[in-house]
Order: sequence, then C-alpha cells, then structure tokens
Amino acid sequence: MQTGERKSTGMNINEDDFEFLFDNSQEIEADTSLPTDEIAEISQLSRRGYQLLKENRIVEAEKLFHKILEKYPTNNYALVGLGDIFRKKHKHRDAIKFYTTCLAYYPGNNYAYFGLADCYKSMKQLPAAIEAWNSYLEHDPKNVTVITRVADAYRKLKDFQTSKATYERVLAIDDQNAYALIGLGHLHFDFQEYESALVYWEKIYKENPDSVDIRVLTSIGNCHRKLKTFEKGLTYFLQALEKDPRNFFALFGAADCYRGMRNYESSLIYWLKILQVDPENKVILTRAGDAFRVLDQSDRAEDFYMKALGIGFDYYAILGLAMIHKSKGEYSDAIDKIQSLIRKDPRNHRLYIEAANCYLEQGYKTQALQILKEYLSLGLHNLYVTTLIHKIES
Repeated sequence: MQTGERKSTGMNINEDDFEFLFDNSQEIEADTSLPTDEIAEISQLSRRGYQLLKENRIVEAEKLFHKILEKYPTNNYALVGLGDIFRKKHKHRDAIKFYTTCLAYYPGNNYAYFGLADCYKSMKQLPAAIEAWNSYLEHDPKNVTVITRVADAYRKLKDFQTSKATYERVLAIDDQNAYALIGLGHLHFDFQEYESALVYWEKIYKENPDSVDIRVLTSIGNCHRKLKTFEKGLTYFLQALEKDPRNFFALFGAADCYRGMRNYESSLIYWLKILQVDPENKVILTRAGDAFRVLDQSDRAEDFYMKALGIGFDYYAILGLAMIHKSKGEYSDAIDKIQSLIRKDPRNHRLYIEAANCYLEQGYKTQALQILKEYLSLGLHNLYVTTLIHKIES
C-alpha cells in the first residue's frame, strides 16, 4: 500500500481510491518470504475487507482485517482498514493507534497519513492534523484537496498569512478551484475584510450564476450586510430563497437587509417565516418584537418579547419592553427594566441615557443627573452622556 509512485489526481480520497491497491497482488507485502498461496489469501481478504467497508458492513470488515493481522501483524492494508473502521466509529484514539502502527512499518503510506490527519482534525488538534497532512504532501505535493485542508486548518487557527499563502498554492495549480476561493472568502470575512471576501465569492458566482451553491449566495449577501449595502445584499438572499424558500440563512439575511433599509413591514414577513419553522428561536422572536414595536403594534410586540423571555434571558427583549413602557408613559416600569439591564451591562452608555430621559419626562432632573454620573463614576467617558449632563445642568 505504498503510494509514493501514485500520480496525484487532486481529487478527494475515498474508498474507491483503494481499488488500485489490488491491481498487483505480488506487491501485497514487502516480505517475499511468504508462501504464494498465503499472499493470495491476504490479497483476497484485503479486497473483501475494503469492499465491506464500501458497503458500510463494518462488523464484517473488522473481523476480516483482524484475521489478516493474526497471520501478518504488520499488514498495511489491515492496519489502515482498522484505522478507517475506528474512524468511522468516531473512536479516533483507537484509529490513531492503527495508523501510527502502519506508519512505523510503512513511513510513506499516504492513506495512513490521511486518516491520521482526519482523526486529529475531528479531535480539534489542528497542529497535529497539519503535520500529518504535510507528511502526506511530501509524497503527493500537488494534491489540491489536501493542500486546501491544510489552508482550512490554518484559517481555523486564525493564522491569516499562512492560510492565505496555502490557499494560493492551490490556485497556482488550479486557478478556478472553488474550495480555495471559498476558503479565501471565509478567511477574509473572518478578519472583517468584507470587500476582499466579496472578490473571491463573486468570482465563483460569476463563473456560473444560475447553478451557484446557495452558501455562496448567502455569503455574498452577508458581506453586503456587514458593509451596510443592504439593497445589494437583499438581491443575493432573494436569489437563495428561490432555490430553497426555507433556508434559515437566506430568510435571516433578507429580513435583516429589510431591517437595515428600515422597511420593517417586509422584514417582519421574513422573521415570521423563520418562526414558522423554528418557533422557539429566541433571537428571532425578539427581532419580530422589535419590528412590531417600530410599526406601533406594541401589544403584539410585547407578546413576542414575552415569548422570548419565556425561553430564557434576552437583553434586547427586556430593552424592547422598556421602550414600550416608555412610549406609553409608564416611566417607572421602563426605568426598572433598564436598571436590571445596567446591572448586567454597566458599560452600555445607551442604557443610562434612556433611564435619564425617563426621569426627565417625569421632571426628575436630580435623578437624571445622578444616573448619568453613575456611568462616569465607573471611569468611563462618552460624548452623549457628558453632552446630556451639560444640557441638564445648563
């Protein structure tokens, strides 16, 4: 199962790739001292084991591979096969033992490196996964699938420069590689470089706009949301919804774009569509409540805020209720809710200003000044707070 001479396809490795292993049964073991009939038996068992793996008949495959190891404890097919079986079972530490045993006897076995890397990735040990993938690449340096996985791992480790350089290695081999372009988009998005992210995702979109993956559409839309170019973002979210009318990210993006455009009636349509599918979503309940409040439907807004709070604490639901009390002239109730939020978020200047305004509506200037100065007593400074203090004092 040595793969040093195999030509790189740049394709994903899967069970079908093992078919080539059995083309030359005379290469089944380096140990040519084994009897010919025993080599043939091992070859047949190995072929059968991998076929069972492809058919997901795990228990039978495991028995076959153990049968091989009983006769030949260093057999690379059986060691990798058992590693794959335990990896499928999500028993990654057991899988690693089989892969590393194989590599001790066959240091150039790429399938063991690939399985080993996948185990470490699943265990969130990304540096170890990168090391295993790089060992793979020593024997197959142009495998773009593996290079992309290395770049993805560096991205998750927040190593911008190394991740970008690794994705660019893929593009040097295949300048239209979708996985590298998508990865570069996510990399720049993660580092809040939204315009740069758009360049990569739009390149994929322009290549085939009619059949582009829905995740590319929502990613482009999210860039526009972050850039506050809501009308442009809305176009992509609506296109995504044509492909999948129930897609959460597309519904959320469309609702949030309408919200950013201050078209609260349209945003409410999409918040409610999400709630039809996910009625216990606390965030969406609060967003719907906000839309009803802005549309002067305070009773319905209050219902949605209370539903959200029935699920758990929600900062914005409490703030929304406070704003409803304020709009109704129920200033004491509004102040009580704002004070409860200040205890949880004492550095938020907006809360102190809202509370001060409630006091001023009642003619209580002393209390308004007192709560604003509480904010300053924390060693915090804010232009809006100091401006309101000067306005009250003057």
